[in-house]
Amino acid sequence: MADETPSFVFYQYKPSMAAAIIFIVLFAISTILHLKVLFQKRTWYFIPFVIGCLFEAVGYIGRAMSSPEYPNFTKNPYIIQSILLLLGPTLFAASIYMILGRLVVLLEAERYSLIKPRWLTKFFVLGDVLSFFAQGGGGGLLTQAKSMDDMRRGENVIIGGLCIQILFFGFFMVVTFVFHRRISTNPTRNSLALPTPWKKLILVLYLSSTLIMVRSVYRIAEYVLGSDGELLSKEAYLYCLDALPMLVVSFAYNWFHPSRVVSRDKQERISVTSLEVLG
Repeated sequence: MADETPSFVFYQYKPSMAAAIIFIVLFAISTILHLKVLFQKRTWYFIPFVIGCLFEAVGYIGRAMSSPEYPNFTKNPYIIQSILLLLGPTLFAASIYMILGRLVVLLEAERYSLIKPRWLTKFFVLGDVLSFFAQGGGGGLLTQAKSMDDMRRGENVIIGGLCIQILFFGFFMVVTFVFHRRISTNPTRNSLALPTPWKKLILVLYLSSTLIMVRSVYRIAEYVLGSDGELLSKEAYLYCLDALPMLVVSFAYNWFHPSRVVSRDKQERISVTSLEVLG
C-alpha cells in the first residue's frame, strides 16, 4: 500500500510550547557563550560541539513550530526537530573525543593511553562519523517514509547508528578511565607542572560521556518500542532523558571549558616549564 503514510511519523501529543521555548533560550545562551570562547581562545577542535549546541537550539525551534499546528502537524517542523535533535549529541561526541587526545599529549602521558594519541582521536571520530551518517540517513528515510516498511527501515538504520555511538562511547569511557587511573597512580612531570586543574576536565569528560550514553540508550529504546510505545507517547521522556542531559553537557563545558587546560597557550607554557626543569 504505497499511499499508506504512518500516522506515528508525527507526535502522539501536543508539543509543549513553553518547554520548547525554555530549551531554545537556554541552548542559545550556551551556544553564544561557546562561540565567544571559540574565537577568543581559537579552540577550533570545539567547532563540532558548538554546531551541536546550535542543532539543539534549532531543533527545539522545530518543536515550538509544531505546537500550534496540533493536531494537524506539517512535515517540515517535525523534520527539523527530528534530524537536528538526533544529530546534535553526535557532534558533541566528536569534540569530546578530541579533548582527551589533546589532554594525553599535553600531559606527556602517551604510554598511559590504551590507544596511541595520534590514533586515539581518529579512531573515535571515525566511529562518530559512521554514527552520524547512519543516524542522519535513517532520519532521512523516516521523514520520507510512505509505508510501514519504509518507516521500520528508517528506524532500524537509526538504531544501528545509535548502537555504533554506544559501542564507541562505551570504549571511550573505558579508555578515559584507564588513562585517569594510570596517571593518578604514576603522575607525569607535566601532570604535576600543569597549573590548571586538569583533573576537573576529566571529571567533566566522565559527566558528559555518561549523559550522552544515557541519552543514546533512551533513543534506542524509543525506536525499538515504536510509535505505540511508552517513550513516544509522553513528551516528558524526551525532556528528561534527552533535552535536559544534553543541556547539562552543554553548560558543563561553559562552566569548565577545555581551553582552561587544552589550549595553544597552555601547551607552550608547559613546554617552557619542561625545558626549564631539564635545564
